[in-house]
Amino acid sequence: MKKKKRRIDLVVISDVHLGTYGSQANELHRYLQKIKPDILILNGDIIDFWQFSKRYWPKSHMKVIKSIINLAAKGTRVCYIPGNHDEILRKFAGMRIGNIEIVNKLELNLNGMKTWFFHGDVFDVIMQHSKWLARLGAIGYDYLILLNVFVNYLSRILGRGKVSLSKIIKENVKTAVNYISNFENTAASLAIQKGYQAIVCGHIHHPEIKDIILSKGSRIMYLNSGDWIENLSALEYHEGLWSIYRFPSGEWHKHNPDDESEDQSFQMVEMESKEIFRMMVDEFQQ
Repeated sequence: MKKKKRRIDLVVISDVHLGTYGSQANELHRYLQKIKPDILILNGDIIDFWQFSKRYWPKSHMKVIKSIINLAAKGTRVCYIPGNHDEILRKFAGMRIGNIEIVNKLELNLNGMKTWFFHGDVFDVIMQHSKWLARLGAIGYDYLILLNVFVNYLSRILGRGKVSLSKIIKENVKTAVNYISNFENTAASLAIQKGYQAIVCGHIHHPEIKDIILSKGSRIMYLNSGDWIENLSALEYHEGLWSIYRFPSGEWHKHNPDDESEDQSFQMVEMESKEIFRMMVDEFQQ
C-alpha cells in the first residue's frame, strides 16, 4: 500500500550542491518523495555550476531534479531563487515553465508577517569583494567533504556514527563562529531596513530559527534552511508555524544496485558533457 504523503504549506531547501561529491542527493530524494508542499522554495545553490566542470553527475542527483519536476506537475508552486553557485540562472529571472519560476528574491505574507526569501550571498563580504577567494574556498570545501566521505566510510565499518569535519570546524574555530554571527546580524539589519518581519536565507550551511534583536531594539525572525551536505535540513512552514526538518541522523541504509546511493561516492564518475546530456534525456524518458 502506497504511503500517504505529508501535506505541508511551504518547504524551503537550499545548498544542495548537485554535481559535487558531497551532495547527499539520495537522502534529499527520499525526503521529497514523502512530502506534498503547496509551495517549494529552492533557495539557492541547488546545482553547483562552480564545480560542475568535474563532470560528476550520479543517477541520484538526477532523481532530485525529477522529484522537483514531479511535484510541480502535481500542483506544487516551485520558486527557484539562484545563489552564488548557480548564479548563472539569475539572468533568467522572471522565466516561468508551468509551476516552476525563477526569481532573484521572493516576498510572501505568512500569517501577517512580511517575509523575505533570499539566498544570502549578497551579505557575504568575501563574495562581494573577493570572488576568486570564495571560489578557492569552495574547491577546498569540496575536497574536505570528499575526505569526510572517507572518514565516515571507516566510521561505519567500526560501527560508529557519522562525523562532519566542516561542522566541527564551524562550531569550534572562532573566525567561523564570528562569520556566522556577522552574517545573521547583517541579514537581519538589512531586512529590518526594508520593512520585513522575517527573513529566510541559505548560503552559510547553518540551519537556524531565532529572533534577532538589534542594538536599537528592532526585532526580526531569522531563518536559515541549512544544507544537504552536512546538516540534511529543510525549513517547513505549516499552519502558521515554522520548524526545521532534519533527515534522520545515523541512518545507514543498505546498498541497493537499483537505487544509486551516496555510498558509491568512492567511484569517481567522469563523463563527457555529451554523455551527461544523453543520460539526462534518457532519465526523463523513463
